[in-house]
Amino acid sequence: MENPVVERMSEYNHEQLLFCNDNATGLKAIIAVHNTTLGPALGGTRMWQYNNELEALNDVLRLSRGMTYKNSISGLNLGGGKAVIIGDSRKQKSEALFRRFGKFVESLGGKYITAEDVGISPQDMTWVNMETNNVVGLPGKSGDPSPVTAYGVYMGMKAAAKKQFGTDNLAGKKVAVQGVGHVGEYLVSYLAKENAIVYISDIHEASLQRVSKKYGAIVVGLDEIYEKDVDIYAPCALGATVNDFTLDHLKCSIIAGAANNQLADETVHGEIMKEKGIIYVPDFMLNAGGVINCYAEVKGLSSEWAMGKAEEIYQTTTNILERSQADNVPTYKIANQMAEERIEAIGRVKLPM
Repeated sequence: MENPVVERMSEYNHEQLLFCNDNATGLKAIIAVHNTTLGPALGGTRMWQYNNELEALNDVLRLSRGMTYKNSISGLNLGGGKAVIIGDSRKQKSEALFRRFGKFVESLGGKYITAEDVGISPQDMTWVNMETNNVVGLPGKSGDPSPVTAYGVYMGMKAAAKKQFGTDNLAGKKVAVQGVGHVGEYLVSYLAKENAIVYISDIHEASLQRVSKKYGAIVVGLDEIYEKDVDIYAPCALGATVNDFTLDHLKCSIIAGAANNQLADETVHGEIMKEKGIIYVPDFMLNAGGVINCYAEVKGLSSEWAMGKAEEIYQTTTNILERSQADNVPTYKIANQMAEERIEAIGRVKLPM
């Protein structure tokens, strides 16, 4: 009988999975290395209270594959990986737990470089760094990646607007931003400066009120965000908000946001958006500013370089949309193909003589 875990690895062609357990610290984690053709696998660690281990496994497999494509399409010499720590990030953190996790990262011998993700703070990464140097996003290094991520999303959004509306000027355009955490807030700031009309929703009332007051954004309810008559929907919270239910309610003609894995089922919902005439800007390409920022730290490049690289997301978005139209293929599929083409081409370069 085939091992179901190995079967899942085969589905996305993962190279390696490391299951981490330590009873003394309470650590339960999974590290997924998807592909290292372009370089070491870089991707953040997220701490989340999953319902079960299978849910955590599915998440880490999807996220690590997304990192491979994100790094490839962004022109970075990095592979894709991801880690998840199973637990409540508000109650179960400790120095010992993160140092033990750092030892597991170190055991991969540089094949995986970790960073912050959902539920993880710079302090947590400092503890991980006590046991391994394969960490980026440390305090005092490349700094908060959120402005770079938001700038890339903003650039891609403008490129999509140029395609859909004939101009990339967002003044007067109605944009619904779902989630105003670090990245969402910076995105709101870019949109406000351009005099877009911005609607915001978030599970944290205090964040909503502060961002609304600071940038003049209009607060709407968690479900109401899907019903607003807007030009652009920008999901910047958790994934899978583009699904059967929301696609029956969304009135936008562009979906462009910072969240990972926005499509509940990329093959189904990618096709539905194409049929509806909604431009979907593939999330793993659009939100690559964070990993661009991390790459700058790995290579010792400046913050100006990172912002310049994020600006290139405008042209990459344009290329995807033009190719999607020419080939009559959904945008997610074109983005996947572009990422795979670079991996295949560089893979041939790296073959022994």
